[in-house]
Amino acid sequence: MILEARNLAVSIGPHRVCAKLDLALAAGERLAILGRNGAGKSTLLSTLAGLRASDGGSLQLAGRSYEALGLREAARLRGWLGQDRNDPFASSVLDTVLTGRHPHLGRWSWESANDADIARDALRAMGLAGMETRDVQTLSGGERQRAAIATLLAQQPRLFLLDEPLAHLDLNHQMATLELFGGLARAGGAAVVMVLHDPNFALRFCDRALLLFGDGSHAEGAVADVLNEDTLSRLYGHPMRRLVVPQLDRPLFVLQ
Repeated sequence: MILEARNLAVSIGPHRVCAKLDLALAAGERLAILGRNGAGKSTLLSTLAGLRASDGGSLQLAGRSYEALGLREAARLRGWLGQDRNDPFASSVLDTVLTGRHPHLGRWSWESANDADIARDALRAMGLAGMETRDVQTLSGGERQRAAIATLLAQQPRLFLLDEPLAHLDLNHQMATLELFGGLARAGGAAVVMVLHDPNFALRFCDRALLLFGDGSHAEGAVADVLNEDTLSRLYGHPMRRLVVPQLDRPLFVLQ
């Protein structure tokens, strides 16, 4: 297993995000985390990334704890996409994406031509080819989001932890991004965890779903088992209806 949590407990102050969470994610699997605003999706994801301590339980990355791995080895195994984009200093888009290669460099090493090629391939994958020399501070919100994802692709981790990867993206780039990570999982054997807001995206692009209900309880399993009218209505506090469209090989969920 690339990621394994046992009896994991996570909270924010007095708010319990989850308790007794058991999770095992293998290479090639895609997991969606769904829940209302404030349920703790980002907090749980940062805990899974080893960026904050849990309240209890165990967490292992490729069979070892984050403490045993250390920062550099952990960064080679897992990549984390947060929500915030902070560019206090001017930098080219290529130099920004090249920071994704730093876990693979020695302490006093510079990026090689091969590292630059990897970064350019990542930019191309995100539709940003030709923007290498642009100042990252001049990018639009959607372009900056795609540059952040390109940085993560350049890192080449085995586990991608993505906090709202579709933020600021138009529908075209949302679909392209989801298909890209789906391809990395299928062909490259990467494991992917994504915080999403649309259960239909989870149903289409993920194998499994983890629902955070906001009261410390959760549900996790195959998307076909976990995503139904009852669980989604409880999750979002609004009646959801399941529609079957003959032209599709999966149902759709809409507000009732």
